[in-house]
Amino acid sequence: MSLEQLIYNCQKNDTKAQSELYELFSSKLFSICLKYSRNYAEAEDNLQDSFITIFNKIKQYKNKGSFEGWLKRITINTALQRYRQQKVFDIVNEDAIEEEEEVDIDENNVSLEFLLNCIQELPDRYRLVFNLYVLDGYSHKEISQMLDINTGTSKSNLARARLILKEKITTYTSGNNSQSL
Repeated sequence: MSLEQLIYNCQKNDTKAQSELYELFSSKLFSICLKYSRNYAEAEDNLQDSFITIFNKIKQYKNKGSFEGWLKRITINTALQRYRQQKVFDIVNEDAIEEEEEVDIDENNVSLEFLLNCIQELPDRYRLVFNLYVLDGYSHKEISQMLDINTGTSKSNLARARLILKEKITTYTSGNNSQSL
């Protein structure tokens, strides 16, 4: 069945089509949920909530633009909703923004699993901004609108996230290097 037909059948509340759509996209959307969640269980909850929203809103999709992009946007917004009502963001003076930290990663010493764990361990405000900016390519202006924060807060939280990640990676790699000597 073509994707267009699958979408059409989902719009008609066909449970078999919904199940097929879930199977087709759940692994990709789960990886997004992992990026925006504190842990695996929360990511699973976010995935389920995302698909509920997708199936409730699929009639709004008019076959314009990327369907996968539409799914991704719903998934990110669903994960962010957990944090919007919480006061997880620090309001900062835009003049006090720190320099952005660049993190050099030696791929031979740092696994993707370790990096994902480090990102998941970041405080919510830092993790969300880091993921939106670095991993998903949103601008600070877009992030400030999505999270209802000012752009200075977005920039500051990104700088702090990078600093924390740099410290964790440096500690990890120096520990691994001394063990291998």
